[in-house]
Amino acid sequence: MSFGDIPTLTTERLVLRAPVLDDFAVYAQFLASPRSRYMGGPYASFAARGLFCRDIACWRLFGHGALMIELRSSGGCVGQVGINHGPLFPEKELGWLVYAPHEGHGYALEAARALRDWAFAVRGLPTLVSYVDQDNARSKALAEKLGARLDLDAPRQDPEDLVYRHVAG
Repeated sequence: MSFGDIPTLTTERLVLRAPVLDDFAVYAQFLASPRSRYMGGPYASFAARGLFCRDIACWRLFGHGALMIELRSSGGCVGQVGINHGPLFPEKELGWLVYAPHEGHGYALEAARALRDWAFAVRGLPTLVSYVDQDNARSKALAEKLGARLDLDAPRQDPEDLVYRHVAG
């Protein structure tokens, strides 16, 4: 899969596009902050670089990966949405992150819905999960707004995570 095979998805307010090197600085700031605690952070810059590269490599390895969330109105990058898989994820996981001060505007919901729908329609995936830290009230609420339901029997790397299952309709 070449860089050109990474899709660009558009919604009413967003463009979901391939990560580029210019996205790394803000991504690394997020991962170095306490806000990344729900995803195993904070991370040092070296680890953040590895995660950033992994997000891109997933496209080549699995046919899905991370997309940056960009505002159509300004072109500003406000976060990331992705479908993760590999040794850290027992199942294909729909995940999201939004940089401060862009939380609370519905960007994660809009982006996650678009990528989930793409995964079901284009990649033919029958299901996705979202691994959510029990203390992450915002991500729990977002998973539920997306129509995902708790799956108490789903495998998980971290036994403390909640698993929300998204099913193709």
